[in-house]
Amino acid sequence: MILWSLVFAIGLTAVHLGSKYMGFLGFMPRSKLLSIGGGVSVAYVFIHILPELNKHQSELRESGLESELSFLEHHVYLVSMIGLASFYGLERMARLSKKETSASKRIFWTHVLSFALYNGLIGYLLIRGESSKLSELFTFFLALAVHFIANDHSMRESHKRTYDKYGRWLLSVSILAGWVIGYFSSIDKDTIAVLFALLAGAIVLNVLKEELPEQRQSNFWAFFGGMIAYTILLLAL
Repeated sequence: MILWSLVFAIGLTAVHLGSKYMGFLGFMPRSKLLSIGGGVSVAYVFIHILPELNKHQSELRESGLESELSFLEHHVYLVSMIGLASFYGLERMARLSKKETSASKRIFWTHVLSFALYNGLIGYLLIRGESSKLSELFTFFLALAVHFIANDHSMRESHKRTYDKYGRWLLSVSILAGWVIGYFSSIDKDTIAVLFALLAGAIVLNVLKEELPEQRQSNFWAFFGGMIAYTILLLAL
């Protein structure tokens, strides 16, 4: 499984580096492929991430951390909400920076470094997550691969050539850095629960932001087909 986790980490790195050359994504305001990816991501959120959050909530309860923070009855879900709100704030800053050239460079690095942490956690979870089967690891990889394609498309729209010159390289390296950290060290389960909740909130935001708004002109049937196909795959495995 360690070898396979490395293979998938390299695969996600290749997605970031190669998305620049997927010229067919630019033929329409929102291509069918990206809509399929949105459907896959939505299925991943509802079939995998939300149940996983519930599992992490139970782990926090068993560890006693929840009792220490009794005012946070739904600790993991609150952290997930904070993750969603934080990445929403970053997206707003990125859009506003288009109107303020003096601030655009600062916003770019804030945006990219935040996603680098996001990718680093994904790299860590590839090797230290709770996937005990190759099929589980593969579905995790597949969902994130299509998710990364959509994210790259959005980052490229926001930051143009700067993203291709610096951003995609940093995001690619951060996945492998997270995997290396996971290979040599292990973070306790409580911390992983909190980090996973932050990641879940960010993924939910990116799915909603990239696929559902009307102005994106997404293709409903491609979205629906991707969602159903990936749901069947998850349930079958």
